[in-house]
Amino acid sequence: MRYNMSDRERDSIQEMEDIQKGLEAFLQQEMQEMQTSGSGSGKSGTGRRTAERPAPQMFDMTENDEDEEELDVIGSGRRARADDYAEDWDDPAYRKRQAARRETTRKTSENRNSGGRSNSNADRRRQAASDKPRRSRREDYADEYEDYEDHREKNRSGRKAGKREEIDTKTDKKSRKGNKKEAGSGRKKKKFGFKRFLIAVALILVFLAAGLYVLVGKVYAEMNYEEIESVSSSPMKEEGVTNILLIGNDSRENGEDGRSDAMILLSISNKTKKIYMTSLLRDMYVEIPGHKDNRLNAAYSYGGAELLMETIEQNFDIHISRYVLVNFEAFANLVDAVGGVDLELTGKEVEYVNGYLVEYNILLGRPEGTDYFDDLSGGMVHLNGPQALAYCRNRYIGTDFGRTERQRKVLTEVIHKLPKGVLTNPKGLIDGLMPNLTTNLTQAECYRLSLMAPKILTYDIIQNSIPIEGTYKDATHRKMSVLEVDFEANKKFLQENLYGTGDSTATAASEN
Repeated sequence: MRYNMSDRERDSIQEMEDIQKGLEAFLQQEMQEMQTSGSGSGKSGTGRRTAERPAPQMFDMTENDEDEEELDVIGSGRRARADDYAEDWDDPAYRKRQAARRETTRKTSENRNSGGRSNSNADRRRQAASDKPRRSRREDYADEYEDYEDHREKNRSGRKAGKREEIDTKTDKKSRKGNKKEAGSGRKKKKFGFKRFLIAVALILVFLAAGLYVLVGKVYAEMNYEEIESVSSSPMKEEGVTNILLIGNDSRENGEDGRSDAMILLSISNKTKKIYMTSLLRDMYVEIPGHKDNRLNAAYSYGGAELLMETIEQNFDIHISRYVLVNFEAFANLVDAVGGVDLELTGKEVEYVNGYLVEYNILLGRPEGTDYFDDLSGGMVHLNGPQALAYCRNRYIGTDFGRTERQRKVLTEVIHKLPKGVLTNPKGLIDGLMPNLTTNLTQAECYRLSLMAPKILTYDIIQNSIPIEGTYKDATHRKMSVLEVDFEANKKFLQENLYGTGDSTATAASEN
């Protein structure tokens, strides 16, 4: 670091240079005089020696200017006068200028230090001795040297402090880098751990999905698949709603022979988060494509499930392209596979259950009296498969509206108990139900529905029937007792409820 001298130091150095020049001039003058005197004595030849002169006196820097004695003028016998001072460095006027300059420097230093900064030791001493007599030059030089030493000490302290700060800064940087590395490694560990967790979950889901696909394939192999070309390219879901037509016929074997004893439209709506079970009364007088107007169940007799779906879509503007056909045996086996159902029955309904069991036992070759109820008082009753089927087939209490309502009650209880039945009796479900089902659902579509099952089972189940109350009347056509329906009102109801386009609600029509 370069040291900058103050004005005071520069003045001191200039004074010393002036003193040196004065001494050199004095010595040169003495030598000239000595040579002159020597040559004069040689010319005269008298051998006289010039008068002795006093030895020249050197200026003592330790002397005080005020105590300095008067000097004889060199080469004369008189005392020195003011005008005898020929050298600038010893001129009183020059010394006054130097003293004034030093005083100005001192005042400037005091003004600088007045801002709250502490003065050096020499400045404090000069401040304390400002009223004292003038000091010698040696004392001034000592003060200046002390200032210089103070300045150097400050520089050394500053450099040491700077080095310490630099070392501390490097240490802090290393520490921060270490902390960053530790924090970064911690974040990397956390990220890596979270990634491992996600990978593990993904693998588990893949294995479950693969296992489910294999299971669905096994179950699907037990079912009867019947392709319908006219709807095979149609999507299963439209506008967020999956419609599947459940058809119950009175056939004792698989196939589309017999009559459609029950028709329930199962609608799974992702819009409303609900499952709708809508019974379609078989006695509704409808238009059947390619045939004369007739009861709805006649469409199944004419053209099976394909013509029945087409007839419903044409009369109610509801897109249906998938169906599941269930015969008597499949329905009874399904109820048994989930452990039966508990329902509230009246005494009259219990009597009709026993009556329908007579026909069922004869058709299946079972002993007379099998599954009869001994207690005909009614109340909360546990129904097995054949008893539940007999309960659903009863059309003498509440006409066809009462019968479809009983069908929905049993089916609702079965859906609620189905998850437990899958865990506790999977073999009974597969062996008892699947061989008695016929559908046009593909294996991929069944797999998709199985993936949706956990979410679907949380939906509320809403029961309805078509025609809704107040939109039909009894009539007779070609000697047939039928129901004439206000189709526009029922179309509106289905659109608003199944597709969530309105707030219209209705309840299932009960006894007429």
